[in-house]
Amino acid sequence: MECIEQVNDAHKSEYEVLPDVTAAAPGRFHLIGEHSWFFKDKTLSMAINLLVHVAVSKRSDFALKFYFPQLGEKKRANLSSIKFRREDRWANAVKAIIYGYASGGFEMGGVNVTVYSDILPSAGFGITTAIKVASAIALKKLFNIKCSDAELLQVIERGNKLFLETGNYIADNFSALFSKAGKLLVTDHARASFDYIDYPFKDKLIMLTDARVPRISVWNETSIYEPQNALLLGELHELKKSVYGGWKYESNVTDVNEVLSVVSEDTRRRLLCIMREHGDVLNAREALKKNDFGAFARAINHSHESMKELFEISCPEIDWILKRVGELEPNLEQLSNPVTCGRITGKGFGRCLYAFMRRTDEKKFKEKLNEYERIFGFHPSTYEVLPSDGAHIVKN
Repeated sequence: MECIEQVNDAHKSEYEVLPDVTAAAPGRFHLIGEHSWFFKDKTLSMAINLLVHVAVSKRSDFALKFYFPQLGEKKRANLSSIKFRREDRWANAVKAIIYGYASGGFEMGGVNVTVYSDILPSAGFGITTAIKVASAIALKKLFNIKCSDAELLQVIERGNKLFLETGNYIADNFSALFSKAGKLLVTDHARASFDYIDYPFKDKLIMLTDARVPRISVWNETSIYEPQNALLLGELHELKKSVYGGWKYESNVTDVNEVLSVVSEDTRRRLLCIMREHGDVLNAREALKKNDFGAFARAINHSHESMKELFEISCPEIDWILKRVGELEPNLEQLSNPVTCGRITGKGFGRCLYAFMRRTDEKKFKEKLNEYERIFGFHPSTYEVLPSDGAHIVKN
């Protein structure tokens, strides 16, 4: 939902001028495959109608000023000495984009920036990526920068890798930049490309929930991001022209066990999860094409079980909510096709989940969230979301 008047008012109250340019970018969540990018697999993503607005206006000096009204926070920097500062938190996302442009030889100047979002970056939901992408297209317009989509992606990549010193997750960037209403994105990391897939389940409610469980990592996910592990999984690729992307993982248990016998048991389980995730993306995509919610739900639920049992990033609180989602259909055990599904999403080890359900189940679901709060003591936030458009300039 656009809120341009509020954005304009916030910018003017802080800087005494209206913004020259305002851009919006969507939040997002990954349905399946967000942990398999290192292995050049695939990710199924949805941009959602939780928007971040970034308003900018030119300055006559080289100062950089940042304002986030919902947090009541102000930050500042200078173009000539821009650097990462941990205490700048959300403002580092905007500074990373400014650095990405400047380090690529694009001319920049001083700027006033207002970040406006009712959903805070700490919630997940791709809000930090949305800040970066909205900043990128707002600054491009403000300074009349001539660059292609490929060059814009390079700006974001420089900001991520060189300024923030983090990974550059292209499924995040693709979702925020290129999404279309009513469609999901499948990112093929091997080809650094994406495809659209229509979202057909218009009768379903999509509920994205911040369970408010503090993220506490129980193991270091980067420990499996080793070249030798990628080589092992590469041995298990089976070329298949009839499959989306041209390949799938080997399904022969004996062959899989033989290849993975050289790694520890913990690593083996997590690599098996990566393999299962790839299959779940393919199955979910095929179900979307066929308008087969039952098959789609089985892929989603199967992926959550993998995240829980093999990748070990779920937690009792999120598992409890998702079990209640499954119980929204009282005769579920007798059904061959589930009518609900859900999964942990994001970094894992807590915080976020999504669920697909019948619209008639909304009241029951929210009652279960109230029960969750009484049992676990965390106050969840839940949002009905829809597949939405990517980043765009907002007309003032």
